[in-house]
Amino acid sequence: MVVEDKFYNLIFAIFILQFREHDMEKLFFLTFAAIAVISALAVVSVRNPVHSAIALIVCLFQVAAVFILLRSPFLAAVQVFIYVGAVMVLFLFVIMMLDIKRAVITSFLPSGRFWIIALLLLLIGEIVFTLADSKLVDIQMAQASLDGTVMEIGKAMFSTYLLPFEIVSVILLVALMAAIVMGRKEIK
Repeated sequence: MVVEDKFYNLIFAIFILQFREHDMEKLFFLTFAAIAVISALAVVSVRNPVHSAIALIVCLFQVAAVFILLRSPFLAAVQVFIYVGAVMVLFLFVIMMLDIKRAVITSFLPSGRFWIIALLLLLIGEIVFTLADSKLVDIQMAQASLDGTVMEIGKAMFSTYLLPFEIVSVILLVALMAAIVMGRKEIK
């Protein structure tokens, strides 16, 4: 029995020593990515909205862990504080305010509507065909030399990446207005 324990300990030590720092980063990345993908699938497949929100919290924590692996602790802290802390509290508050027992959760794609999938595949094919023939394929992305400090991120966001930042803010504003319109109760 003692010989077997020593043998297993030796095998385990050899297995751990085989990993270098780069390999451990790969292992951690694959672990965090797998958990993030599984929890993201749980967000859209679980029927209980509270369980879906908790799966989204797990997914957002995994994204923050990937930011840590990318050596960007500021983005990881923002991910945890803003998304997990504030947005998910609001999601859970709204879910708790809804009458879940009365709400009927239907599937996203009711049976008999396969034309939606065909249309979606057609649109994806059109996007791929358009991008394959465009000059965007040959454009090389500029290598950003950001260290992840708050000052460098702020300068890059409000100078180099100002247009994408503003586009995202407009999209979020439209999404907020759509949520208000959709969530409004009809007065009869």
